[in-house]
Amino acid sequence: MLSFLLLFIAIVFIILLTSRFQWHPFIALLIVSLGYGFAVGLSTEELIQSLQDGFGTTLGSIGMIIVAGLIIGTFVEESGGAHVIANFFVKIFGAKRIHWAIGCMGYLISIPVFADSGFVILTPLNKALTKKLGVSLAGTAIALGIGLTAAHTMVPPTPGPLAAAAIIGADLGWVIFIGLITSGVGLLVGIPFAKRMGNKIYIEPDSLSESDVIQSQEELPILTRTLLPILIPLALIVSKAIIQFPGFPMSKGPIIAVIDFVGHPIIALLIGVFFAIRIPKKRDSNRLSEKGWVGKAIKGSATILLITAAGGAFGKVIQASGVHLSLEPLLKTLPLGIALPFLIAALIKTAQGSSTVAIVTTASIVFPMLTALELTSTIDKALVVVAIGAGATVISHANDSFFWVVTQFSNMTVPQGYRLHSMATLLLGLTALATLFIIKAGISLLA
Repeated sequence: MLSFLLLFIAIVFIILLTSRFQWHPFIALLIVSLGYGFAVGLSTEELIQSLQDGFGTTLGSIGMIIVAGLIIGTFVEESGGAHVIANFFVKIFGAKRIHWAIGCMGYLISIPVFADSGFVILTPLNKALTKKLGVSLAGTAIALGIGLTAAHTMVPPTPGPLAAAAIIGADLGWVIFIGLITSGVGLLVGIPFAKRMGNKIYIEPDSLSESDVIQSQEELPILTRTLLPILIPLALIVSKAIIQFPGFPMSKGPIIAVIDFVGHPIIALLIGVFFAIRIPKKRDSNRLSEKGWVGKAIKGSATILLITAAGGAFGKVIQASGVHLSLEPLLKTLPLGIALPFLIAALIKTAQGSSTVAIVTTASIVFPMLTALELTSTIDKALVVVAIGAGATVISHANDSFFWVVTQFSNMTVPQGYRLHSMATLLLGLTALATLFIIKAGISLLA
């Protein structure tokens, strides 16, 4: 009971330091790791070794993947590729299904691009289309927010689920596969909710000229060049997961060896970087320089890398403390399963606002408990990662920067933001959790 109490206090301190006192998560995680290590009686040697091992192992397993993913996202963002993808979905779905078009374009764009950035980039186009069709901005803005949130929290190579996969030790291919299914179902439920709320609450879009949006698209890249850096790495990583699944008919041979190599997340993302460099119509070598797009992406990756590595250090200290052994009898009596990672992530997300911090912290806490939760298989670990991401959607409100991006760029009042955006993230998270339970039950029946 004392071990559990100390872990609970450590979580509370992380929440307080990052939300109330506005400390950087990197500093907060390291300080709490030290305090928790001393509180549970670790020696100085054990504590320092745990910090070093957790930090180094996590950074080594995920560092290059995060940097490569951010480079792809930067090229998609800076080249105008996001607008190309948006136009594609609008043409596919048509004017009558504008909410589906907006939601799906946000979903795909948020795989390489941060949700906040994606919303800002796509808002002018969203407002122009909304104005032209005479519908409420409330519905289309929430559809866009749901699409961005779903992929941002549950589909690698976005940094949050990528970090959780590294800390949990989950196979990235299965995380992507299950994440796509789970977030996709969440999207199927969330977009009708956005449309229904748009019919109830009318928000007039700004008087934005559609010609202004079109004018900025004169130098936009080709659709296929924009999609390849996103889709190829996902396909390669998932392909490797499929050939490694027990019972796959082929286990050896040159084709399997090639898939095994190119399907490794590092190689797959580097291949994606190669295609990302080819997105812009005009070649410019300065984009690859320190001051260019590559330099911008590398600088932007520093915060994510440090938070992720600090989360890995915290997880290693928890593991060294043996708290999971103390909790094992309790966890075995409570049939929580993947609900526990979801609930912890939801608690931390709601309390301090950042989905990424919630995902990294929860993964660090849950990893030592996987045996007690009987979630140790390859697929179980992938389910845990996606459950953490689903929990990290619940609930986006005033302490979340994305809440303010959505409301301020969509002319919403704060009460409207709670009714629209906050409720949408709650619905998304609960739908994703229900989907994971169904997937888990289906796997158990097949086994």
